[in-house]
Amino acid sequence: MIQGSVGSGTKTRRFYDKYRNYILFNKNIILSGTVAFFVGALSTQLYAQNDSNNLVNSIVTLSIEYGVYIPLFAILFYIDNKQRYIDPLTQKKDYSIIKGDVKKMVAAFTISELIYSVAKLSIHYGLLQNNIEPYRASMIGALAAWALFLVAINLGIKFVRLFRS
Repeated sequence: MIQGSVGSGTKTRRFYDKYRNYILFNKNIILSGTVAFFVGALSTQLYAQNDSNNLVNSIVTLSIEYGVYIPLFAILFYIDNKQRYIDPLTQKKDYSIIKGDVKKMVAAFTISELIYSVAKLSIHYGLLQNNIEPYRASMIGALAAWALFLVAINLGIKFVRLFRS
């Protein structure tokens, strides 16, 4: 029994070590996305009390979500990866690596965020048009769009080789 536990722990450790960067990347997306998700639900509900234009509500909510999501993701990503950007010899930041990673992430995120935005806006707007409560419309739209986004972003970062093997 003890040997089985040790063996499975070793396999788990090897799996984590192999996919550590992807796991941390997704953790950061999920954490920042969760905060944006709830801020979006709250903002759409508050906005609906002051204006009944469903298209504007959907666009404002999406903008607020991005205003929370992007800076929070950037901070979390940097915290988890700051050691990658330090030159081991000089102990100074290697801006060429930072610049390269930023370019790769912009490429991966551009397509993924476009998929997310179109899906979120369409679903959110459609649900508001069907008289679904604004916070519910926002949450349902975000969850559906997230599923598409997570697949797209993971394929994107693999394609641009953000994390070199």
